[in-house]
Amino acid sequence: MSHIESDFLGELEIPDGVYYGVQTMRGKQNFFITEEAMQKEPFFPIAFGYVKKAAAMANKELGTIPADVADALIWAAEQLIAGKYNDQFVTDWLQGGAGTSVNMNVNEVLCGLACEHLGLPVGDKKVSPNDHANFGQSTNDTYPTAFHLSLLLRSNVLLKSVEELVASFYKKAEETKDVLKMGRTHLQDAVPMSFGQEFHGWGFTIADEIATIKEAQKHLLTINLGATAIGTTVTCHPDYPALASKYLAELTGFDFKNSEDLIAATSDCGSYVALSSAVKSLAVKLTKVCNDLRLLASGPRTGLSELILPQLQPGSSIMPGKVNPVIPEVTNQASFLAIGLDTTVMLAASAGQLELNVMEPVISYALYLQMKVMTNACNALRTKCVDGIEVNAEHCKDLVMGALGIVTLLKPHFGYKPCAAVAREGFLTGKSLHQLVVEEKKMLTQEQWDETFTYENLINPKFVK
Repeated sequence: MSHIESDFLGELEIPDGVYYGVQTMRGKQNFFITEEAMQKEPFFPIAFGYVKKAAAMANKELGTIPADVADALIWAAEQLIAGKYNDQFVTDWLQGGAGTSVNMNVNEVLCGLACEHLGLPVGDKKVSPNDHANFGQSTNDTYPTAFHLSLLLRSNVLLKSVEELVASFYKKAEETKDVLKMGRTHLQDAVPMSFGQEFHGWGFTIADEIATIKEAQKHLLTINLGATAIGTTVTCHPDYPALASKYLAELTGFDFKNSEDLIAATSDCGSYVALSSAVKSLAVKLTKVCNDLRLLASGPRTGLSELILPQLQPGSSIMPGKVNPVIPEVTNQASFLAIGLDTTVMLAASAGQLELNVMEPVISYALYLQMKVMTNACNALRTKCVDGIEVNAEHCKDLVMGALGIVTLLKPHFGYKPCAAVAREGFLTGKSLHQLVVEEKKMLTQEQWDETFTYENLINPKFVK
């Protein structure tokens, strides 16, 4: 069943039982690009609910819309904030019009709910999407303001997943602090370390990105609510921008402030670039860490085999018994996607013209997808990999004591050249350092060897003259 609604372009059929109207339907019909609707990102409708509630509160106080209509719109906005009616947000993420279809989708749903709340038929003209829900507003200030808020909410979810992953690495560091292993540079033997140091290093390098993301979040607190079309505040009450932004800050708990230059803020996408770049930086770090995990778990018989990753699924349709490091692999892929999406954000942010950047819809799609895949990747890496990692302790110790790289501990005593000669001889003959230094060349006694190559001195070497 359907009914007819009209706008200045003509009439359209609208399905019965929905809260949106003709402008939403035009957007739905015109844009079918990603095949994903706004409802896929629950934080965006929630954020729009906060923005529209703040707007209605300000307009009510200023007397620019009827009090009963404002109250009904406030009630309707609270339903969105509560996460209800997400199925009513049906416009595609990618769309022309700089998000107008999204803004009108929100306005029409709010008005439909408000009418119902007032005991009126959905679509009754007493509550107008343009004249009431959108009074003193434009897509060009409500869309980016809601976008800023939703990015704060979404990035907080990402931060939680990163913090939990870091904690998992630190916990594994404590568990493996007494496990000796060989450090490597250029994929060649370097000097010894503990696996605890390795795990802590992975956790620390990822933890560094938490501060980077939090710094980027600060840029999102500057908004342009009340800027309307281009930043001149046309159609809104002179006191509306300050009042609406004050209400938004009170409602959300975020310290939102309007930009000192609303014209600049209306076309500026720098905050999106900063956040995307921060997420990209996290992706780069995760890629490196996952490469390390895959390499150290290589084998199990013919590789390094220092780590034993949780076995999650058969790894081959042809090779019986093969198990692959699937979680680090999928985390790598999520990271590559996030890095590529940063390029999308950069290109779209640079594509603004004059007083508006009409490419914000693709920025929103790229940022939400970027943060979503990184959140899920961090959670998967923690729960399905890091938490269950085991170390091959005896194998690691044997590799260290059989390595020629530990000759570095003797350099302060004998000098670089003699130690290099010993290492070279070991390489050519296959003899161990112990054989050469203690048994053949008598450079150290067994007692001196034992004192020099203690576990503590191997992982935390102290120069003793």
